[in-house]
Amino acid sequence: QVQLVESGGGLVQPGGSLRLSCAASGSIFRFVTMGWYRQAPGNQRELVARITSDGRTNYADSVKGRFTISRDNAKNTVYLQMNSLKPEDTAVYYCLHEYNYWGQGTQVTVSS
Repeated sequence: QVQLVESGGGLVQPGGSLRLSCAASGSIFRFVTMGWYRQAPGNQRELVARITSDGRTNYADSVKGRFTISRDNAKNTVYLQMNSLKPEDTAVYYCLHEYNYWGQGTQVTVSS
């Protein structure tokens, strides 16, 4: 069983920044792909960014150039740095472990 704990969400003005963290339990973190997803009200959950065990990344077109995913294997943690936030980034953000474990989600609200 893997547990994922997200943190770092909150309320931010348009153009602002937030950094989300997802801490994972277990000893195999360094060997797995991790992803960030988000779900806005009335929408399906969608991929935001993904990072493989060897550091390769991919992003949704809507966040390219604004968001950066990274990982610290020594801390069993994956991060999502979000810059130039827009109101349409408002959603609950979830991290996903390669073995199909989900975190509880953290709310990000972008509003003036």
